[in-house]
Amino acid sequence: MSKKILCPTDGSDHAEVGLMQAIELAKQSGARLTVCVVNIAHGGARGPTINHWTTEEAAALMTAAEARGKAAGLADVGTVELVAREAAPAIIAYADQNGYDHIVMGTGDKRGVKRLVLGSVAAEVSGQAHCTVTVAR
Repeated sequence: MSKKILCPTDGSDHAEVGLMQAIELAKQSGARLTVCVVNIAHGGARGPTINHWTTEEAAALMTAAEARGKAAGLADVGTVELVAREAAPAIIAYADQNGYDHIVMGTGDKRGVKRLVLGSVAAEVSGQAHCTVTVAR
């Protein structure tokens, strides 16, 4: 049974499916749920680093996700913002370094060439994480 669940979100409909699954699993197991937002950092080599979301936008995503968990009856919901160049390695490292035993996340609907070019954060996390990964659709 899970004790610590990490749920990455970007506020999309696909991430919402993952969040709802994470909330249900946390309710069933009594696990602590942490919702994370990976704020992708762009640029930096010859210019300034610019994050994908402003501090306020990232905070709003985390606040909304935390509120969803609490509205569903979870008492132990936390949030964290990770700033990184790539989402999957940031999620995997954070889960490993902080003792999470389950990652629950949604997945997009990329298919064909788009999937080959862009890859899939969910596929990378599920293939490389040290713990159980649930990909919700």
